[in-house]
Amino acid sequence: MPRAGSIERRRARWKLLLLLLVCVSPVVASYFTYYVVRPEGRRNFGTLVQPQRSMPDLATTTPQGHSGSLRSLRDQWLLVSVSSARCDERCQNHLYLQRQMRESLGKEKDRLDWVWLVTDGAPLPKALEPGLQQATVLRVDAAALAQWLEPEAGHALSDHLYVVDPMGNWMMRFPPDLDTAAAAKAKRDLERLLRASASWDTAGRMELK
Repeated sequence: MPRAGSIERRRARWKLLLLLLVCVSPVVASYFTYYVVRPEGRRNFGTLVQPQRSMPDLATTTPQGHSGSLRSLRDQWLLVSVSSARCDERCQNHLYLQRQMRESLGKEKDRLDWVWLVTDGAPLPKALEPGLQQATVLRVDAAALAQWLEPEAGHALSDHLYVVDPMGNWMMRFPPDLDTAAAAKAKRDLERLLRASASWDTAGRMELK
């Protein structure tokens, strides 16, 4: 006969598995709705990343010199741009579009953070500071970041905007060199993602206990 301790361990494992299924089922359902149950003829503007890539535990530094981890950004939808601190014309356009796309989400905007990942240690342009008040700006190691995010063939990381879900999965990449018209299409993808995840995602990050 099985020992009592062995039976109790099996029961505990089954209870843990059931609890996990209950927790993740809303997430699975929302992704099924977005990826599978779609109105006929609808197409994504952005490229879906399959399989999704989990956020690595990369070291980060704020412009003020505070150290942290990239994983601290989880529990929010993220719209991410990448560039050097020099921030050329493409970079500035991305920052502008990130801000505009977030603001245009209206009451849902607090569920999305716009993030600029800076891949070197050069000083940030002072002229950009007023426009970055609502942004999350973090310095990261460029080589390590390239093990997670990936551009289209023939392009650089800085050519795209990237979407990361609240669980920390990179799941979408927008086409390179967005203009205002293209950003409007990208915004529709964001709106669909927010609607599909409304049952389990809320604004703001969970407090660490």
